[in-house]
Amino acid sequence: MRYRVIALDLDGTLLTSEKTILPESIDALSQARQAGAEVVIVTGRHHSAIHPFYQALQLTAPAICCNGTYLYDYQQKRVLDNDPMSVAQAELVIQRLEEEGIKGLLYADDAMLYQHPTPHVIRTSAWGESLPAAQRPLFTRVDDLTSAARRSDKLWKFALSHDNLPQLRDFALRIADEAQVTCEWSWADQVDISRQGNSKGKRLAEWLATRNLSMQDVIAFGDNYNDLSMLEHAGLGVAMGNADQQIKDRAGWVTGDNNRPSIAETIYQKVL
Repeated sequence: MRYRVIALDLDGTLLTSEKTILPESIDALSQARQAGAEVVIVTGRHHSAIHPFYQALQLTAPAICCNGTYLYDYQQKRVLDNDPMSVAQAELVIQRLEEEGIKGLLYADDAMLYQHPTPHVIRTSAWGESLPAAQRPLFTRVDDLTSAARRSDKLWKFALSHDNLPQLRDFALRIADEAQVTCEWSWADQVDISRQGNSKGKRLAEWLATRNLSMQDVIAFGDNYNDLSMLEHAGLGVAMGNADQQIKDRAGWVTGDNNRPSIAETIYQKVL
């Protein structure tokens, strides 16, 4: 088997537009695991928003969450390796968000904190209502995001969305330097902010090293800019057909979109 690890982004990649996993993907990934491949989720999501997919795939490997900020072990229900933001960094980000009127969602500890609901909160909460209570993502509304950050133990990342995309792009460029953080686009209208140096590819490479493997042993699937760190360094980086052309140009292979059995077809062709 050429690729011993299958690394999967979720939104826009493994998940359809309806936030489901195609049965063809489940079958192909099951066959790959039976053949000896390890399947690992590498996502921008908080670990509380991965449960149904992790269980549907019957995985055992830890999940890489919040764009590589931490590794979460679902078997032990605990965070493993992690590189959170400092309180000072979070306070500065929140201050600048308030000054510009941009809504921020803070991923901290075991929940996602918000002062004002964002489109992401509304969309994901609505999706969560369709799940059993134990599998729903954990959102907590707070009166003051700064105070909530100070009370938190681990500050994973911010997820920002704004109606004015040029303003959001400009904000990301400025805050990256001012707060010494990493800003990555994870959706068409969402930019994520995490501790400087964090990335999906870095955390994946570190986890692989503990298993005496390297990125050359990986076939990675993704669709957005926060996936590039693993797509460009994997043995084979596969961009989804729904990805921006810039993502496709920097991947080693381009497959079909996320609403078709594209992942299954690629696994049968490149892995099994």
